[in-house]
Amino acid sequence: MIAPTPPTGAAALRVLRYLIRVPLLLWHLLVHLPLTLLLLTPPTRDWRWRGEPLQYRVIRAWAIGLMWIFGLRLRRTGVPLEGATLFVGNHVGWVDITLLHSQHMMGFVAKDEISRWPLVGFMAERAQTIFHRRGSTESLGDVLGVMVRRLRAGQSVGVFPEGGTRGGGELGPFHARIFTAAVEACVPVQPVALVYGEHGSAQRVVAFRRRESFFANFLRLLGEPSRIATVHFLEPIAPGGMQGRRRIAELARQRILEAMAAPGG
Repeated sequence: MIAPTPPTGAAALRVLRYLIRVPLLLWHLLVHLPLTLLLLTPPTRDWRWRGEPLQYRVIRAWAIGLMWIFGLRLRRTGVPLEGATLFVGNHVGWVDITLLHSQHMMGFVAKDEISRWPLVGFMAERAQTIFHRRGSTESLGDVLGVMVRRLRAGQSVGVFPEGGTRGGGELGPFHARIFTAAVEACVPVQPVALVYGEHGSAQRVVAFRRRESFFANFLRLLGEPSRIATVHFLEPIAPGGMQGRRRIAELARQRILEAMAAPGG
């Protein structure tokens, strides 16, 4: 009987990464996650540390840990605005929300299906996510109402104006209607460019493949080589004046495109 040929090269390295990362992921879920949730309950969630709610720091720490387990080494340029801000970014995959939470607290607008995803949906609900049923005009109206209320209350909201992922190979048009919340609440919009790998070399790797489920993508990325993940917080767009929602959408998209194409992107 011929013994099976052991994996070599890239396959062997992938197996090794799974052997290291799966136990780390289980520890993060079975030990760190319960501690995180405990700190997100009253009264500790209302504590403040150096002027910031403790729950924001806890969510950020948990997100950083998860990104580290997946081999994403975080890098940031620019500074996120404090206070009420509409953050808008390019959408590559499910990792985007966790990556942004590792840098700054914001409640995201996300598709309703995410609420049913293992782990990610669970954490998203506790990170102030606003869920939207795609294709539903009524749902979008409700979402815009929640966004305006949160922005007027001084909270930050994050959105992906493309309305979905595109395989990581292009930046789609930005839907202008989602910017209505920033115009009505009179708050700044800060574009954010998410770049995976040096010069965006891993955008397609991180993105969902054709007909790839969340679980399949999750497992595939867990075995990927370590790489840089850069978050570019770009020049904000001030509200008011002649800047209607369509013009704001165009400016935000252009600044993200420029950041992704830059030599250090």
